[in-house]
Amino acid sequence: MKRENHQLMTKRTELPRARRERLVFPPTTKITLWLLALALGLAAGCGTARPSKYYQLTVPGNIVPAVDSNPIPVTLLIGRLMGPALYREDQIVYSSGGESMGTYEYQRWSEPPTEMIAEVILRQFRASGHYRGVYTLRSAIHGDFLLHGHLYDFKEVSGSALVGRVTMELELRNIKTGTTVWTHFYTHDEPSNGKEVGAVVAALDKNVQQGIAECRASLDQYFAEHPPAQPAP
Repeated sequence: MKRENHQLMTKRTELPRARRERLVFPPTTKITLWLLALALGLAAGCGTARPSKYYQLTVPGNIVPAVDSNPIPVTLLIGRLMGPALYREDQIVYSSGGESMGTYEYQRWSEPPTEMIAEVILRQFRASGHYRGVYTLRSAIHGDFLLHGHLYDFKEVSGSALVGRVTMELELRNIKTGTTVWTHFYTHDEPSNGKEVGAVVAALDKNVQQGIAECRASLDQYFAEHPPAQPAP
């Protein structure tokens, strides 16, 4: 009887030891758990949101308009620049030269391209001092002509060379008669000085500035050939 009790007590005291032995992991299991923890840590790091970077076009600041003793006696209203949906949002668009296009996820414009370019048009024409007045269509000013247009291309194009492509068309409408009296089509591929997005943005910015300057020179030529009537004193 005592022997049986002793054997029972021995089994009871050895049971916890057996349980403790089952909790001791072999070396291969420890390595597996360590790799799993490392993978989870890396996954958590990759899940951190990547900051976005924003770009903008060069807009003439508070430049005092050039003094012109004989400005063209018209008031221009700068209207909307229409364009595809991609150019009415803030993504930077890229293309390989074909019909397909894509957008960068973390590189964006500070404003939609159609709005930025319209602002550059307003500032350039106003700073030239060639016109009696230049205002936005949203203002309460009564204008003689409405200058508006369409943006067709404003994107990075990769191929034999990386370029910033700008294609747009501006037109001038006589507000009184409702007729279009002048149009100018502009398209140009400006080479990029690098492969990074910032270099392409610089190429697009330069392209826009020279495109608007070309349109402004063309419009000046139109008014030189079709001088508006001087206002009555």
